[in-house]
Amino acid sequence: MSAPEDMVLRPRPSALKFDLVTKCSTTKARAATLHLPHGPVSLPMFMPVATQGSLKGLTPKQLEETSCRLCLNNTYHLGLKPGQKTLDAIGGAHKLQSWPHNILTDSGGFQMVSLLKLAQVTEEGVRFLSPHDGTPMLLTPEHSISLQNSIGSDIIMQLDDVIATTSPDHARIKEAMHRSVRWLDRCIAAHEKPESQNLFCIIQGGLDLDLRRQCCEEMVARDTPGVAIGGLSGGEAKAEYCKVVGTCTGLLPDNKPRYVMGVGYPEDILVSIALGADMFDCVWPTRTARFGNAITSSGVLNLRHASYAYDFRPAEDGCQCTCCRPAAEGGLGITRAYIHHTAAKETAGAHLLSIHNVHHLLDLVRQAREAIVEQRYPLFLREYFTKLYAGDKTKFPQWAVDALSGVGVDLLA
Repeated sequence: MSAPEDMVLRPRPSALKFDLVTKCSTTKARAATLHLPHGPVSLPMFMPVATQGSLKGLTPKQLEETSCRLCLNNTYHLGLKPGQKTLDAIGGAHKLQSWPHNILTDSGGFQMVSLLKLAQVTEEGVRFLSPHDGTPMLLTPEHSISLQNSIGSDIIMQLDDVIATTSPDHARIKEAMHRSVRWLDRCIAAHEKPESQNLFCIIQGGLDLDLRRQCCEEMVARDTPGVAIGGLSGGEAKAEYCKVVGTCTGLLPDNKPRYVMGVGYPEDILVSIALGADMFDCVWPTRTARFGNAITSSGVLNLRHASYAYDFRPAEDGCQCTCCRPAAEGGLGITRAYIHHTAAKETAGAHLLSIHNVHHLLDLVRQAREAIVEQRYPLFLREYFTKLYAGDKTKFPQWAVDALSGVGVDLLA
């Protein structure tokens, strides 16, 4: 399979500018600036997930104060409610949710396959039953792009055929990879606003590195403004995940952003950056907040535990998020004891932890970028893992040690 000749040769407009600032002299890590219609964002970056146009429990202003400048909405959910008619009437999701910064939309394919029963994938698209009233529905590449054009997101994703990496059906994984390429061609043809919205392709192929290589070749030939690596974070072994990410980034162009979809654990993000990835997203920071968990550089703290009832420190000492920062410095000065008190009884605890957790991951990638620019990323990685595991190198995850060794970093040094 190859891209239609006119698709390869015909120049297409782009609403994106990628400025590579520097590369790590040891690893494949990159620092860059991504210029989008609603402002620049620094890479590497983490995108909080505001699935239905809202980060659960946070106002747009609170999300802005975490330093977020690019969040993720979901096409499937916004297409069902408020619906395309409302989105067209108000002028897109930015106005609907009063968000002045950038938005990326997932195409909806992942939700079709992973969340809904009785979903059937055909060449035409994904057939499923509406979770609201059971009505038969069909999501095609063309309809997904039409919805995303109405949403007005700065980055839109192609509809892809998503198969779990743990599936034993190799023939189905191969079929999904080829279908994703064909669906990209249909997405490109249907995209009506390339001057204001950037369509990213999605690399598929499961854990089969040959399929991933083939898919990279096909997708790169389509010359989309950015490239995503999809189908991961589905329960596969971390070592296999790293092989896929490292293989794909080695085949992707230097002058475009690389987005690994659905990745949100700090260790995964930092190792993936070393492997050459730039962009990440995950619901984990806010989801784990709803269980009373605070993400810190020393690990995850379950603040519902009784041991925090008389702990009057912030969620993390030195954290500059609105939640942790002292009132004298313009913050709220919230303590672990208060979150312990509210987490199990009130929604306030979950909201405050969501602010902290999102800020923590955004600040983590900010620190990673700074280390890349200053050519000290290997040292940054060693310091991070040392603090996370309290200096006990025997507890360092072997998958991380091996993956980083492959890009020149001895984590155990």
